[in-house]
Amino acid sequence: MRGADDAVAIVQSPDEIARYLEDAAHFTGGRADALGRPRTEAEVAHLVRTASRVLPVGAQSSVTGGATPDGGLVLSTERLTSIQESGQDHFRVGAGVPLATLQNLLAGRGRWYAPTPTFTGAFVGGVVSTNAAGAATFKYGTTRAWTDGLTVVLACGHVLDIMRGETTADDSGAIEIQCPHGVHRVRIGTYRMPDVPKCSAGYFAAAGMDLIDLFIGSEGTLGVIVDATVRVLPARPAVAMALVPVDTEADALALVDELRRESRTTWASGDPRGIDVAAIESLDRRSLAVIREDGVDRQQGVSIPPTAAVALVIHLELGAGMTSEVARDQIADARSASAPDSAIGRFCRLLDRRGLFDDTEMVMPGDGRRAEALLAVREAAPVGVNRRAGHAKRLVDPRIEKTAADMVVPFERFSEMSAIYRDGFERRGLDYAIWGHVSDGNVHPNVIPRTYADVVAGREAILEFGRKAASLGGCPLAEHGVGRSPLKQALLREFYGAGAIAEMRDIKRALDPEGKLAPGVICQ
Repeated sequence: MRGADDAVAIVQSPDEIARYLEDAAHFTGGRADALGRPRTEAEVAHLVRTASRVLPVGAQSSVTGGATPDGGLVLSTERLTSIQESGQDHFRVGAGVPLATLQNLLAGRGRWYAPTPTFTGAFVGGVVSTNAAGAATFKYGTTRAWTDGLTVVLACGHVLDIMRGETTADDSGAIEIQCPHGVHRVRIGTYRMPDVPKCSAGYFAAAGMDLIDLFIGSEGTLGVIVDATVRVLPARPAVAMALVPVDTEADALALVDELRRESRTTWASGDPRGIDVAAIESLDRRSLAVIREDGVDRQQGVSIPPTAAVALVIHLELGAGMTSEVARDQIADARSASAPDSAIGRFCRLLDRRGLFDDTEMVMPGDGRRAEALLAVREAAPVGVNRRAGHAKRLVDPRIEKTAADMVVPFERFSEMSAIYRDGFERRGLDYAIWGHVSDGNVHPNVIPRTYADVVAGREAILEFGRKAASLGGCPLAEHGVGRSPLKQALLREFYGAGAIAEMRDIKRALDPEGKLAPGVICQ
């Protein structure tokens, strides 16, 4: 253990602690006895070793209540901000570094970090601790696939350095961790993880698994992440964006299916002229109505026909050398029989064959202003729904709260799952909107509550959705984690069953026998 005796000042002023008592889930009743803001791993170790209850927090962008304290010490990672190059394609990044800061630094060195989730204000430590994912998971996968090293402080205060490939589970399904306080023997869970692109549902488990994967996605319950060594890529490719309105969901999903297949063909062949989609996001009819009701489409100068049942936002990669001028010329020539073969030309012709090209807005590489406008329209759906829920909470019933799901199924079953969402909400007479990362089969069904009865009915619907998602080979907890949300903890129990929850609790006790780290998070 390094630097176990290095102390750090503890803040107990209620005024200073106040801003750490709530995360993006807006759970009420957040409380803390003290606040620590360490600058080094030694200071983290001291805080963890000497506290009886510790909740590590970062940007507090959690929508599950996982970063809302319930007493004890809040350990903020905001001062763990070092960034060091670690070989040609790796950087060692402090837990308190916002993703936007990391991306800006990497851009200055001709690199980029590929699997960034939607909210770039999230801290690296929080991203790793929830195995965060986002729109580009379709092409790049989740945080897990890009994390090759961690510095973690265990509950006993021991600083553990982990590199991928160094420690794996033995044939009996156990991993041993040596520390000055004894040997931690952790038996890996025997439950089956779903075969889907995203899963943020309790502790990872697989035969022969790597120790690092136990901590990724553990939501701060097994150790406090001090820094992460992440893999990066050369300069970011040029990206064009397309807003594609579609009159029926069936036509929208057929387009998504074709783009998924074309992109996989391109990745396999390496053809620079092939269609290469990194992400496709969808907004359903009610989401579009919210955007119109709030006037965001007009504010951003974006036109979506009133006949559209779905709008797709597509991120098309074109290669690092593509310029806005060349891309614009290729789009203009796309319908010409003599047009040169190119990725963006193929994309436009695909849309044209489906009768979608004329209503599509294309944003050229480098046109940051228009790209931000499209992203603002996409974000206006969750912002608008959250605002309506907040309005009802203030004016109708203080018990009203955000009621939403985060589920994923194999894309081949997505059409079935989409019908299940609609049927489940409509049978209960609920107002709802659905948006999300359709290229992964992962969307967010949201209730727009008018009364507390809508919240109750919405929770019932979401539990039903969880069971149906599992039956289709999916996962009811895709990318946000479990946190302290009673609904998400109920989904976790239903998904895995009592036996698996007992195994997760055994893993927790093996590494944190006193239950001091992130109490109440996941399955405690």
